[in-house]
Formats: sequence, structure tokens, C-alpha cells
Amino acid sequence: MTEGAPSIFLIILLGFVLTLLMGSFIVLMALLHRKRQLEHIQKIDALQSEFDKTMLRVEKEIQEDTLTHVGRELHDNIGQLLSLTKLTLSSNKPEKSIEAKSLLNQVIKEVRGLSKSLNLDWVSHVSIDDFIKRELAKLEALDFCKVEFENIGHAFEIDNSKKLVLIRVIQECLNNAIKHAKPSLIILKIHYFPDHVQILVSDDGLGFEIGSSCEGSGLLNLSKRMEMIGGTILINSELQKGTQIKLKLPSSMI
Repeated sequence: MTEGAPSIFLIILLGFVLTLLMGSFIVLMALLHRKRQLEHIQKIDALQSEFDKTMLRVEKEIQEDTLTHVGRELHDNIGQLLSLTKLTLSSNKPEKSIEAKSLLNQVIKEVRGLSKSLNLDWVSHVSIDDFIKRELAKLEALDFCKVEFENIGHAFEIDNSKKLVLIRVIQECLNNAIKHAKPSLIILKIHYFPDHVQILVSDDGLGFEIGSSCEGSGLLNLSKRMEMIGGTILINSELQKGTQIKLKLPSSMI
């Protein structure tokens, strides 16, 4: 009985040590799991914060473009209509009053259209297809270059915040072509696949070297914006042979 006591004591001690080690291991694993959870939450918060900042920048840029457009319309279009209305009203001919009323109705219509453009809520009421057609129609109206548009597949709805970023990226692609490429033709194709939407913006302009510093910052900005909404951008360009920009947004991110 006395001889067996040390063995029992050792067994109890060993069991206690093993229990202590097991408990320590469990606590350590719980702490590591909690640490990973906190790091994951912090990462998500950082991504959300960056996304919110990107959205604010995009909204600001679109509003600035819109205000520029409004200023141009007020000066060139509505201002001209009002001047014409004033001249018409100054006439003593009865038929001129009818013409003046028609001009005033046109002015009211134009002002209402401008007021809508100042509100970014229009994003929820316009599809990517309609937006592209509208932008290309502007180029055609200016007689800047020839344009082509192709739509393939069944369109699906895109989240408004992601749509706004995508709209801005498309605008930038077109603006870059207008400012730098001097193209005779701009082609824009949108293809709706089951798992993603793909937009191709191509021109037959001057092209550029992908690695050039003057283009690098702008392209990096476009790439970051596509990354923020879960998409990708692929750019191919060659001097004197034009530029092709492919935007891809998975449907799982929409």
C-alpha cells in the first residue's frame, strides 16, 4: 500500500500536468482564434473605409463633370433660348407670342433636365447599356469620331454603388481616348456572361507604351477602382495601333 502510493501520486500529478497543458493549449487556440477574428474585422473595416473614400471621390468627380456640363448648357443652350425668347417677345406680331410660349416651354424642359442631372439618384434609374449609349451619342453629336456599340447577352442589374464606380471608369476610358488618342473610331462592347459582365473599350488612335510614367498613375487609379468593386481591368496598347481596355466584373460581386 505504501509502495504503491508514489505511483498513484505520479499518475495523479501526470494527469494534472496533462490537464493543465490541455487547458493551456485550448486557451492559446482560443486567443489565436480571437486574434485572427479581430484582424479579419480590422481588414474588413479598412476595406470598407477605402471603398467609402473611393465612392466619395467618384461622386465628387461625377458632380464636378455634371456642373461643368450644366454651366456649358446654361451658357450655350438655355442662355441662347432665353435670348431668342426675349427677341420674340419684343415683337408686336401676334403669332410671335405663340412662338415665345413654345420657346419658354422648351427652356422649362431643359432646366428640368439639368436639375435631374445634378442628383446622383439618376444612377438607380439608368442601366450601364443606356449610359454607354448616351455617352457615345454625345461624341456623335460633337462629330468627334465614329462610334460603335454592341450588346451581347441578357443584362442583369448591378448594385448602385458598384454601378457608379463602373460608370466613372467607363467615362475615364472614353475621356482618355478623347484627350490623348485622337481616334477616328471608338468601339464599346458589353457582354453579359452567366458569371460576369465584360466591357471592352477600344479605339484606333495613337496608342501608348504601357510602362510610361505619364499614363501609369491614371491606369493605376482605374485598376484600384475596379479592384475596389471586385472587378479587374486589362489594358493593351501599342503606338500607332490603338488601345483596348477590358473591364470585367463577376456577377458574384454585383
